[in-house]
Amino acid sequence: MAILEVKNVKYSYRSRYQQVDALRGVSYAFEEGLLYALVGKSGSGKSTLLSLMAGLDLPQEGEILFEGKSTAKMDLNRYRRENAAVIYQSFRLFPLLTVSENVTYPMELRGFTGQKARDRAKELIQKVNLPETVLDRFPGMLSGGEQQRVAIARAISMDSKLLLADEPTGNLDTENGSRIIELLADLAHKDGYCVIVATHDMDVLPKMDKVCRIQDGHLFEV
Repeated sequence: MAILEVKNVKYSYRSRYQQVDALRGVSYAFEEGLLYALVGKSGSGKSTLLSLMAGLDLPQEGEILFEGKSTAKMDLNRYRRENAAVIYQSFRLFPLLTVSENVTYPMELRGFTGQKARDRAKELIQKVNLPETVLDRFPGMLSGGEQQRVAIARAISMDSKLLLADEPTGNLDTENGSRIIELLADLAHKDGYCVIVATHDMDVLPKMDKVCRIQDGHLFEV
């Protein structure tokens, strides 16, 4: 069964002067163990769809199902905290917290604290191919590629099998961007995550299992 299903989702933005139909009945099923790309021009609706799948808002029509349950029937704060891990282009690390504290932060929100949380942070940092020595550093002491790896470690600390990445290579050079995509592919193929990447970077598409294009408010697998 798909971990995440989008069923006839519609979403529009309205202003005093116009209405923009960002999504016009999007349906798709995302499975664990696969790496997906969401592509499309700026304003095509891919960021809107990603935000709905992340539980930042609800569809105006249709529904998002996580493990068969509609997000409309969930506590969205809990869903975001426990089920939908998001990786951002800008990393969004806490600059005044160490790497260890950044990675353990989601665990602490779920009552997982102390030495066990720190030991888990150490495991996750190693999993994203960073040395243990970065744990006591602050984000500003790391390169962009290293910060993105920390952001991924923080995301997977939630133990959710759904990872949503919004332009995760956008602030990285080609080499580091390629490494991040390889890491996300490993999380999908080796650890069974469902990884969905919204991207403008066409160079990463050959590494994807599925490519979905959003155009004129509709989604097409290409």
